[in-house]
Order: sequence, then structure tokens, then C-alpha cells
Amino acid sequence: MSNKEAFKKVIDEGYDVEGKSIILGGAMMEGEVLPETFVRLPLETLNRHGLIAGATGSGKTKTLQIIAEQLADVGVPSLLMDIKGDLSGIAQPSGGHPKIDERHELIGFPFIPGSTKVEFLSLSNEPGARLRATVSEFGPVLLSKIMDLSEAQQGVLAVVFKFCDDRNLPLLDLKDLKETLKYLTDEGKEEIEDEYGRLSTASVGTIMRKIVELEQQGGEVFFGETSFDPEDLIRKTKDGKGIVNILRVTDIQDKPLLFSTFMLQLLAEIYAEFPEQGDADKPKLVIFIDEAHLVFDSASKALLNQIETIVKLIRSKGVGLFFVTQNPADIPEEVLGQLGLKVQHALRAFTAKDRKAIKLAAQNYPETDFYDVEELLTSLGIGEAFVTALNEKGIPTPLVHTMLRAPQSRMDVLSDVEIDEILSESELAEYYNKEVDRESAYEILKEKIAEANEDEHQEKMRKQRGRPRRDKSTIEKVVNSTTTRQIGRTIAREVTRGLLGVLGISTTKRRRSRRRSIF
Repeated sequence: MSNKEAFKKVIDEGYDVEGKSIILGGAMMEGEVLPETFVRLPLETLNRHGLIAGATGSGKTKTLQIIAEQLADVGVPSLLMDIKGDLSGIAQPSGGHPKIDERHELIGFPFIPGSTKVEFLSLSNEPGARLRATVSEFGPVLLSKIMDLSEAQQGVLAVVFKFCDDRNLPLLDLKDLKETLKYLTDEGKEEIEDEYGRLSTASVGTIMRKIVELEQQGGEVFFGETSFDPEDLIRKTKDGKGIVNILRVTDIQDKPLLFSTFMLQLLAEIYAEFPEQGDADKPKLVIFIDEAHLVFDSASKALLNQIETIVKLIRSKGVGLFFVTQNPADIPEEVLGQLGLKVQHALRAFTAKDRKAIKLAAQNYPETDFYDVEELLTSLGIGEAFVTALNEKGIPTPLVHTMLRAPQSRMDVLSDVEIDEILSESELAEYYNKEVDRESAYEILKEKIAEANEDEHQEKMRKQRGRPRRDKSTIEKVVNSTTTRQIGRTIAREVTRGLLGVLGISTTKRRRSRRRSIF
């Protein structure tokens, strides 16, 4: 048996999951594609997470596009972080090209143009359905990790949340949190000290500065209502195809704290709300985090630990995470070790540091008798990659040099007119882009302070006129208190917060009284 025949046998046996997989491309050896020797990704292990790495221009984004559109075709929705703005083309079929035909002829797989149903989302003023979350939904633990607070400062924040929970003061946006902190260190100082003890003014000052920092990175836009329901990420079309949710974050690169805040909150809430799935024939949702270093670069140690915890736990919910970045070294080792699928595009060696990184990257993959991985990593062509996945038994498949198939959809951005047309038909955009600013802690405490100032003014006037003040009865005080006026108001949250720092959410929480049509 020749070397190529032996290699073909290994690939056929390692990736023989036809009917339960998606085709990524064709196997290569000695620079040639072996016709009809397909590299397949098993659907049932795609919730074991993955890595798509490689130098700029090596084809990472197109690999992401290929996987997302194939997942949609078998009924698996996905969420894509479009940081460079070049993923919107997945909504339109490819116009074709002679080079695409040539590539597919080598692979031995027909090229059929196609498009995917998309939903545009946004964290800022980019076009799309606005993603928001309330401060209460974060909880003190998760919010403390985002702001990198000390243990003492986290304790202060926990007391603030408890104070608001006990008095039904909704913490919806950052101005609610700031107003509560101001109130508890001024007019409400005695109220908080009598019940919970004295709050450190130094800790409160630090928390206020951290909130301002979060606001400067766009936090005032992200925190608030209407909060996004993660269930909307797993919708399908009428014919059972998955919807590709594209989060447009082209303006987020200079706001890494906001990006990591959103990602951590979303993953934590998905974990809290999605039921356990166990072993299934395909994932419920796949999330692609492009430019993944933005999540990790500015993260504190506590935040990294939180991310590692979520990565380990969330796969039991049927959710797969794919990190897309230039170098595997951008991903913490604890997270990298949890990734079952690895697609490694070319790396470039311009410096001694680069050569060292390539050597380390080569050691992340299964040993093979068919390639010099370290040498080939620097000479992979555009649209070529080393691939290894997990088979149905959870065993790594053989490492294979792969020529990737071309995306069925357009490999370019949509025009503004095309984006506007999609948004005009979006039920999510219509619902989530409505401005909501209901009465919350900010307004309630402002009113309470105004009432206190008015009482103080009236007391001064009575003293000047020499009239004694009639003390209010206990019942009157209760009836007039802001706290009691809030009793009976429907507040969609629970008090108990769980493992990941977010609210313990009941299955009926945020299942709003609305019925959306399925596309």
C-alpha cells in the first residue's frame, strides 16, 4: 500500500460520519488534493467547542462562514461576531467564480450557490436589533468581575443589590446603580447602616469610578431595557433551517470591556436559562467569537476564571463556542484545552518570537506520520488549514491538511440598501429597538430625596411660624413610603443569584406576552 493509499484509508476511517456531519473540504497530501476524500465535522461533537486560528488573510473568516452556513442548512442556528464587517454577505448567494469551480473540482464536490436567513443584532448604534441587559440581570458577582472589584468592594456592591431587592427598587441601567450608591452614602446613610452596617466611602468611590469607565466604553447603551431574550437566538425558519444571527460590532475594537461584558453576560444567561440537553445528534446553538483576543486581553484574573468556568459548563446545554483568532496563544491554556475542534490556517514567521509561537502551535495537534506540521504551518495556502475534530466517541480525529470548500454565499459585504431591506422585515429589530425607560431606582430615589427635602423645608417653615408639627402615624408613614408604593408592581426578576453571578431565572421569566411568527 502506497503512502497516499494509507493516508486515504486513515482519513476515510477517521472522518466517516456521512449523514451526521458537514463537509469542510478535501484532504491533501504532498500538496495535492485527494479527490472525494472529504474532511467532515461530526455534528454531535460540535458542542465541544472549537478554534479557528491563522494569520491575517489566511481564510479564517471564510472558514467561519462555511461552517455557519452548513450548520444553518442542517437546522442549527448560530451567532456570529462580525467585527470586520465582512460577514453580512452570508445573506446572499455567491455569484460564482472560475477559481471556486476549480477548487471544488479538485475536492470532487459540486459547488451550489446558496444564501442563509440572517438576523442583524447590535450593541451600539449599528443597524440591527439592539442587545441590552439590565443591571439586575447581571447581579453583583458578575458585575464585580467585569469591573475587577476587590473582595471588599464586591461586598459593598452585594449590599447595594440586597438593599434594592428588599425595597423593590429596579436596577435597570447604570444611572440606577449610581443613584443608589449616591443615596446610600448621603440621604440614605442611616437607613443602610441600621440594617446592613456602614459602607466604606473609599469602596463606593472606587465602584463609581469603575461604573464611569464602563459608561465610557458604551455601557450606558448596553445596560437597560428591553433586555434581550437568549431564546431568540435559537429560532428557525418555517422549513427548519437555522437562522444566522450576525452581531455587528465593527465599532467595538476600542471598547474591549464592553465586548467582554456582553459575551460573559450572554454566556452566563444562556447557561442559566437553557435546559440540560445531554447527548444529542447536533448542537442547539453555535457561537463564533471573532477576534477572540478582545475577550481575553483586558480581562482580569477573576473574569478569566469565570470565562473558563462557563466554557466548561455550557456545552451540557447543547451550545458550542468557536474562538476565532490569529494565534492559538491568544487563548488561555485552560480554555484552549477545552476545545475539541481545531482549524489551523497558516502562521507567519517574521521574528524569533513568531518561530517560537509556531513551534508551540504545532504541539497543540495530534502527532502524524504524514506531515511535518511545524514546517507546513508557514506554507499553507489561502483557504487551506490543518483540521482535527472529535469523533462520535470523543476521540481526536487524525490531523489532516485540508483544502476548504468555498462558501455558498457571497464573500463580500452587503450594501446599505440590502441591509436596510433585511432590517425592514425583522420582527426582532421592531421589538428590541423600542425605547423603554420605566420608573426604576433612579426615579424612585430622586422622588424620595425630593420628598425629604420638601419635608425639611416645611419643617423649617413651621418652626418659623411657631406651629408644632403633627407627627405622622406609623400607618401613614407606611402608606406614604416609596417602598410600599412599589409593592405589587410586577418586576421580572428573582432575588436568588446562582453559580455564575446572574439571576436565578425561572422558566417563565422574560417569556413575554408576545407571540412571534416563525420565518
